Amino acid sequence: MTLGQQEYKAIISDPNKVIRENILWEGNPNSTSREFRIDVESDEGYPIFVKGWYNSSSGKLSYAIIHRTVGRIHGLDLGADHRNPDGKLVGEKHKHRWAPDYRDKCAYVPEDITETWDRPVAVWRQFCAETRLTHSGAMQPPVTQRVLPL
Repeated sequence: MTLGQQEYKAIISDPNKVIRENILWEGNPNSTSREFRIDVESDEGYPIFVKGWYNSSSGKLSYAIIHRTVGRIHGLDLGADHRNPDGKLVGEKHKHRWAPDYRDKCAYVPEDITETWDRPVAVWRQFCAETRLTHSGAMQPPVTQRVLPL
């Protein structure tokens, strides 16, 4: 299946997308990385979920809207550079958006994300606002306390 540009825009701009559950970051207690995956409900029944990744050691944070049949259609990455298919380097803060010819490979620097990678809850609020996603549950910051061997 392919996803057209109009369908992508309809998904992102639809204000009736909601996550009702609390978001819990999970991961190995001996690691500084955490992640979550949570389904998105919508009146239209879009086959989408959101995935988040956080790594306190490498200074990276990502949120992505994943379409179950085509993969990531929209994402935000903080802490890692990206190179577009045309060779242009995009900075450590960038968003990916779906384009039928390039899928999610093209990124741009967003002006609406003002928080930093180390403030994942605040970044989440900005990501939800931009993608018109309502989160009625709670998100606690990811806890990454590395356990040292005795």
